[in-house]
Amino acid sequence: MTGILYHGQPNGPSFTVLAAALEKGVDLDRRPIDLVAGDRHAAALPHPIEVDQSIEGEGPVLIVGDVAMTDSIFLACYLDEVGTGPAIRPVDPYARWQMMAWCRYVIERVAPAAAALGNAATPPPSVPAGIASADLAARWTQAVDHKVDEAQLADSRAKIVQAVEKLETQLADGRDWLMGDFSIADLETHAWLAGMRAIVPDAFTAAPLTDAWEARLRARPAVVKALGLATVPEPEAIWAPGPEINRWG
Repeated sequence: MTGILYHGQPNGPSFTVLAAALEKGVDLDRRPIDLVAGDRHAAALPHPIEVDQSIEGEGPVLIVGDVAMTDSIFLACYLDEVGTGPAIRPVDPYARWQMMAWCRYVIERVAPAAAALGNAATPPPSVPAGIASADLAARWTQAVDHKVDEAQLADSRAKIVQAVEKLETQLADGRDWLMGDFSIADLETHAWLAGMRAIVPDAFTAAPLTDAWEARLRARPAVVKALGLATVPEPEAIWAPGPEINRWG
């Protein structure tokens, strides 16, 4: 397979896709872009509705032929299909449902909270031109203007604490990986929680199973390579506006 991957630093959704491609042995033409500067909205990138209206916010874009795709979970699933390395999705239908349900929890609860906290900690400098999504443009403006809703941030911190508690519960039976075998769920969970250790440290003070899980994940060769693509000392501290926080809580 040949394809072009426009990606940011190995944090958030860019980490998931970079690590998935390396796990699966997919040789992509990797083209780093500055998501914080708004490079994803530049004219050089394709802008189908799936990219411009992506609910993920500022994530990577994969181009295969004349098709542009986005959203890290779906890109990882695609890479699992086309790659030659060991599967990163369960084969059993129920186990696969469990993995996707876990990933949806991360997408809808953890990712918006992490993005909100990350952007509050390190606001982007300016709103880029060319943003097609009104919702995403509003999140950019809010982040740049540092309009912080303290109640929303408190709720976001609570969601990070809950996510780590969920991890501890999932790992309590002695398994190494969230779904038993290593999967996309491990990549996506790490993608959004890695940068939260500095922002919500209390969530990790009594999480030995999470600590051990993260150490195992960071030791995987594909993850080592993905993190090695960083061009800054602390890629987990680089944030651009992400998914919208669910209005229903």
